[in-house]
Amino acid sequence: MERSLGLNRSVVTTAIWLLIVFTFHRVDSSWSDSRIVRREQQAVANIVLVTCDSLDGRLTFGPQNQTIKLPSINFMKNSGAVFLNAYSNSPICCPSRAALWSGRFVHLTESWNNYKCLNHDYPTWMKILQKYGYYAKVYGKTDYTSGHHSVSNRVEAWTRDVKFLLRQEGRPTTVLTGNESTVRVMDHDWQNVDKATKWIRHKAAQLDQPFVLSLGLNLPHPYQTPSMGEACGGSTFKTSLYWLKKVKHHSIRIPKWLSFSEMHPVDFYSSYTKNCTGNFTNQEILDIRSFYYAMCAETDLMLGEILTALHDTGLEKNTYVIFTSDHGELAMEHRQFYKMSMYEGSSHVPLLMVGPGISGGQHVSNLVSLVDIYPTLLDIAGIPIPGNISGYSLFPLLKGFEEEASIKKLRPDWTFSEFHGCNVNASTYMIRTGRWKYIAYADGITVPSQLFDLSADPDEMENVATKYSEITSVLDKKLRTILNYPEVSNTVHQYNKLQFVKWKRSLGRNYTHVIANLRWHRDWQKDPATYQNAIKKWLYSAARA
Repeated sequence: MERSLGLNRSVVTTAIWLLIVFTFHRVDSSWSDSRIVRREQQAVANIVLVTCDSLDGRLTFGPQNQTIKLPSINFMKNSGAVFLNAYSNSPICCPSRAALWSGRFVHLTESWNNYKCLNHDYPTWMKILQKYGYYAKVYGKTDYTSGHHSVSNRVEAWTRDVKFLLRQEGRPTTVLTGNESTVRVMDHDWQNVDKATKWIRHKAAQLDQPFVLSLGLNLPHPYQTPSMGEACGGSTFKTSLYWLKKVKHHSIRIPKWLSFSEMHPVDFYSSYTKNCTGNFTNQEILDIRSFYYAMCAETDLMLGEILTALHDTGLEKNTYVIFTSDHGELAMEHRQFYKMSMYEGSSHVPLLMVGPGISGGQHVSNLVSLVDIYPTLLDIAGIPIPGNISGYSLFPLLKGFEEEASIKKLRPDWTFSEFHGCNVNASTYMIRTGRWKYIAYADGITVPSQLFDLSADPDEMENVATKYSEITSVLDKKLRTILNYPEVSNTVHQYNKLQFVKWKRSLGRNYTHVIANLRWHRDWQKDPATYQNAIKKWLYSAARA
């Protein structure tokens, strides 16, 4: 079964529109060319996808965007469309990117954690575009296939059901590097940006076929914390004075925190394993947030380099550019950093799009997610969209594409996300519709659900699941039409214990030494016997079950 969204126009219609254009109008060379230009060039349009890591989508609109100037993102907003309610389908690196590259929800591809995602031969949108004649180029990270990330990361995910609490990350901290003239802090990203811009200027401009370019950035993901040892995670927010001076420090607010006794049990587990349950001064929190915003500004400049290269070569006239992130960054909201949460700071992602036919200044309020990028890219190329895709093309949501209005009705009025990885001790499922965000856990019984009214409570501080029990019930039923989440949770539980047992056996006598020196080594080595016994009890109970 194929789902075609009808972006291929008839030759007659195109000819009529082109006659009107050349008779009455001067074709503009800006990003916001008329929809007519898109029709003329649609069959050979180029595609550029820039995917960063950990950028809070709320920074693409108010009020968070008042903390830092993001000129490249603002350029895309003014020249094209910004999607105000875009979400990650699984707020952690690899599963989120698996959803983006496959167009399918992660439970459908069993992309459970940063170690278990897509097979290398999976038919991604890039492979399909290549099949239809696109020249494909990739710079930077893609991170959607299985077998990557640290051993610690996968073991922490596998053992999330074990009855112990271990800090798995370094305490979030800040590092100032360079000086007032240090622009390039993340060297690895800049190397890939330079390669991409060089390719655009010297190779792409000479191609006789359409191209698709993917640029994956590490920023603004926190840097590694070497003081945590060889198995260190990334808990360091690092920038230079050049970027820090661009932050509007007076606009940064200290997020509200619930007391430990008021926290949801999963939130407490996340906060503890992320090493965030200690005391933090207001200045420490402000520093973490300001350094994070500075890192976002550096990311924005990288995006700007790509836009500039397309402009200088004239390729902008026939190229669609999409900018997004795999997930957001909590930056000490809800007493956490990193992602792995359904709270807005973690799950809300940026999504902006410019290109021929897309008029500028569009603020699209419809609920969308990263699985929508797959069908959108195929839509640009005029390729039929497979029927097993979870997402929907973004084009029917844009002004100037009225002929797709009927297709718009097919899009559901909800968006969905799920999480099965580390730092969270229960599979998590989120459905957002209208003002409501509903979050269910595990089997829907053993862990209390959450309901937030985002209109009245944008900071998500008050769980109103009991107060509005009827809405909670309706949304839980709607969630169960998307997937049988208790069954999925059980599948993940069985997968975790099986993988852990295989890993344990593969180490033989080295197991005791290896498990004691993972990212949780500082806690583990204080009382190794207790933690070993907890794992034995977990495996024994699992075996009996």
